[in-house]
Amino acid sequence: MASIPIPAKEQRVVIGIDGLSRSGKTTLVKKIQACLHKKGLALKTLHIDDYIVERNRRYHTGYEEWHEYYHLQWDVQSLQETLFKKLKHATALNLLKYDSESDNHHIETISLLHTDLIIIEGVFLQRKEWRNSFDFILYLDCPKETRFARETKETQQNLDIFKNRYWKAEDYYVETECPKERANLVFEV
Repeated sequence: MASIPIPAKEQRVVIGIDGLSRSGKTTLVKKIQACLHKKGLALKTLHIDDYIVERNRRYHTGYEEWHEYYHLQWDVQSLQETLFKKLKHATALNLLKYDSESDNHHIETISLLHTDLIIIEGVFLQRKEWRNSFDFILYLDCPKETRFARETKETQQNLDIFKNRYWKAEDYYVETECPKERANLVFEV
C-alpha cells in the first residue's frame, strides 16, 4: 500500500486530499497534520474552496447548474498560474481568497519559507489542469448516501440542488477524470 511521502532535505512535497463533497477530507487533513507535526515537518494546508469565484460567475450564468459547479466554481486557469505552478519552488504565494460575506476577494499572501510539505484539500483536485502538480494524491471514496446524510437537515430539504448541481458535477468528474483509479491511495469511507 502506498503511503504519504516524507520530503527529503531541501525538497517540498505536495499532497492532494481529494474526494467528493462531505467525504471527510477536512477531518482527515486534521489527523494528517497532527501526525506530520509530530514528525517535525513544517507544513501548510490550503483548502481549494477558499479560492472560488464570485457568485455571479458561478450561478445563473446560462449554463446548466452542474456545469457551473464543475467548470466555473474556480478560475481553473488562474489557479494553475498563481498556485499550482508555484507550489514546488515559491517562497510565497499571492492568492485571491474568497470572502463569502462580501462576495469579493482579497489578496492572501502565504509564506512557504521552510515549508516541507503542502497539503491541498478539496473536490475535483485531479482535474487534468491540476493533477500533475501533486506528488501524491489520496482520494476518499465515500458513498453518496453517507455523504448526503452528513448534510444538515435544512440543506437536505433542497434536493434539487443536489440532483442538478452537485451530483451531476460529481458524476461528470468521476466519469471523466477517474479519481479513484488515478489516486496514489484510496480510503474507502
